[in-house]
Amino acid sequence: MSTTTTSQTPENEEPAGPPEAAQARPARLIQNEATTEIPVHLLFRDDPDPVSLPLRPAVVARRQGTGEQPRFRRPLPAKPRPAPEVDPELVERAARVLPGTAGVLAGSCGLAGCLATSWWAGVLPPLAADALRLPVYAGAGLGPAQWAAYAGAGALGLFGFGGLARGRTGRAWVLGLFGRYRGTVRRTGLMWVNPLLLRRRVDVRLRHWRSEPMPAADANGVALRVAVLVVWRVRDTARATLGVEDHETYLRECVEAALTRVPVEPPGGAKGAAEPAVDALTRLVAADSGPVGIEVFSVQPLRVEYAPEVAAAMTRRRIATLDAQQRATMLTSVVDSVEDTVTRLTMRGLVELDDYERKALVKDLTVAFCSGRGEAAP
Repeated sequence: MSTTTTSQTPENEEPAGPPEAAQARPARLIQNEATTEIPVHLLFRDDPDPVSLPLRPAVVARRQGTGEQPRFRRPLPAKPRPAPEVDPELVERAARVLPGTAGVLAGSCGLAGCLATSWWAGVLPPLAADALRLPVYAGAGLGPAQWAAYAGAGALGLFGFGGLARGRTGRAWVLGLFGRYRGTVRRTGLMWVNPLLLRRRVDVRLRHWRSEPMPAADANGVALRVAVLVVWRVRDTARATLGVEDHETYLRECVEAALTRVPVEPPGGAKGAAEPAVDALTRLVAADSGPVGIEVFSVQPLRVEYAPEVAAAMTRRRIATLDAQQRATMLTSVVDSVEDTVTRLTMRGLVELDDYERKALVKDLTVAFCSGRGEAAP
């Protein structure tokens, strides 16, 4: 009896065939909603040269419900804050002026020319002629030559007297002609400046500015109101006057911006804790206002208080903290006093106490000391 053995091919196993059939069969592909088509044999390719077979990225997005982890991009580094810049050619330089005697001399010459022209035209009053001791002259009348002499002498007098200016200590003049910067005058005393130039007076003295309460915050983000004292002066008059519209307003805005970036010590803070905030505020304000010709020496908070919307809550919190500290201090003092009393009574042999009596004595002494401290506290 012969036994016939039948071999069954599994469903998942492919039947063996000739090599030509295997080469003609298409390669297996992996394809779904979140991946591109990748041949299976390329996943395990040992060829190190990928140039001949360019591939696109497999996973292009996260498929919902598949459990695939998203690919997070590395955050880009923060860009540095750009520093304020002003026209580099706008730098303070000395203006050309003359001593005041030159203006007085030119004005006097113009006035004398007007008087001489009046005497020449015969329109000078007799009293003025007698006062000036001029000879009697009938005059040639007012003709074109006389009017030209009047115009020249009058222009010279106006140009001489109109350019006189008085320079003061701690003040400077910024001069401009038709919108162009012509220089700065820091001289003092009487001087002559071209009257056609536009003058802007600038205070270059050391100045103190006390601000109104400005919004700020502490290290925990609690809203505060801070009044600061700024010590500053104008170092470059050209940039302070022409670089910004109003350098005082610009300085105030720089202080407000610095207060939003630097945490301020809240009221009742530890002594010496405000020094880092003062240094940081001074450094930031000086860096922001330096390019416009303002030199800042100190930015110091004078009065720090909580904002109206949180003032009541923070006051209650502060009172509760002080009360807790006082109670802890009083309790420590009472416990020390009770311990010292019981120890002295026992060591000197004044009383002999068992555990129950010791506990009762400690309780009574604690109540008595706490009541005494509570009455004496107010």
